[in-house]
Amino acid sequence: MNQNFSWNYVNQYEKRSHSVGISMWHFEWCTKYRYKMFMKDRMKNLVTACIRRAASLHGIKIIELSVEPEHVYCSVGLSLSISHSTALQILKGLSVRLFFTFCEKARLRYPKSHLWSRGKFAASTGSAQIEVINKYVKNQHIHHSGSRTL
Repeated sequence: MNQNFSWNYVNQYEKRSHSVGISMWHFEWCTKYRYKMFMKDRMKNLVTACIRRAASLHGIKIIELSVEPEHVYCSVGLSLSISHSTALQILKGLSVRLFFTFCEKARLRYPKSHLWSRGKFAASTGSAQIEVINKYVKNQHIHHSGSRTL
């Protein structure tokens, strides 16, 4: 996404009947067993669409999203009515359900439909840090394109 979107989004607080504000978060998670499921563009685009759909259905604003062969990195904006753990549960849980709906063949690798590992990373960010986080998320393809193995 372009930088103007994220900057404008940060400066617009969400207004509800009893609250005003926004909660900014940086999330990361990886595939179960660190399988490189998203090497092909078709799979990467499918899981990206599934994550975005899960977010839009629950009012989670994805500011920046990067899907790498075995990781997902994103920065999100949450209303004050949803916790970061609930948002992560929604993004991981609903995206996997949508993914297996559209890609039945993936069940050969994950017969129990556990695409994502149990682990996750979450860090709250402020409006001053969001541009740094967005740059980090955007540049993950450069970091992962090297011949380095984890």
